[in-house]
Amino acid sequence: MVPRVQQNTSRGILLMSATALVFALQDGMSRHLAANYNVWMVVMIRFWFFAIFAVALASRRGGVGAVMRSRMPWVQTARGLLLVVEICIMVLAFIKLGLIATHAIFVSYPLIVAALSGPVLGEHVGWRRWTAIGVGFLGVLIILQPGVAVFSPWALVPLLSAFMFALYGLLTRYVAQGDAAMTSFLWTGVVSAIAITPVGLWFWEPMSAVDWGWMLTLCFSAAIAHFMMIKAYEIAEASDVQPFALLQLVFIAILGVTLFGETIAANVVIGAALVVGAALFTLLRTRTLERQTTQG
Repeated sequence: MVPRVQQNTSRGILLMSATALVFALQDGMSRHLAANYNVWMVVMIRFWFFAIFAVALASRRGGVGAVMRSRMPWVQTARGLLLVVEICIMVLAFIKLGLIATHAIFVSYPLIVAALSGPVLGEHVGWRRWTAIGVGFLGVLIILQPGVAVFSPWALVPLLSAFMFALYGLLTRYVAQGDAAMTSFLWTGVVSAIAITPVGLWFWEPMSAVDWGWMLTLCFSAAIAHFMMIKAYEIAEASDVQPFALLQLVFIAILGVTLFGETIAANVVIGAALVVGAALFTLLRTRTLERQTTQG
């Protein structure tokens, strides 16, 4: 087993918050690319770069072969497959249910992580943090105002995607007990790239030079975001950092106003306040518990 990484909840929270910001920026870039090119090809190129970037990093840290050695190869493989399939399922949900309704359901994945972190990882989640997570989720629902479409049978598609992404996050935390973050990063990139390539090549189409620039930016940000998320799980409990993933909705609202000319309604302001308030409460509660443990 690899040496136990020193836990740092505050740093883990900062990493998850930064991950949420990068994911929001990716949504803006993906919105542009998906409007002009086949989504399967875009996803494939993204994971190609992810794999190349991971291999390049691994080669500088003892070699690809050494970094690739895992104490849990089957779990690492499952993580990579879960991630790429989850993204494909989300694409189907966007087509069948719509972007807003899909996000309204998918954003429940942090709650699924918190609910499963106890039985799967043996982590403790107190009632105060449960309450904060619930308030944050309520705030997200207020922001998105899910309509009747949410209750259609297609609602099961983004719910499945949320469950798969939550499981991916929990497995990331689980493998951190035996594998370094770089090992998990490399396995994610390689397995996902291999899995999506056959489908992506089938839907290949030419891309303009300008959009190749956006594509490369999306690829860089995707690799960085996933590495930050893996590090966040490595140095902090999943139940502590996961609520801060909800900040992605706040960042998306800001991007919508500044880049896409969207307006923020009163429900968005109220919902964002609840999400930020819940995240801040979770941070303060975590620090309080850390002080009590240290003093005890």
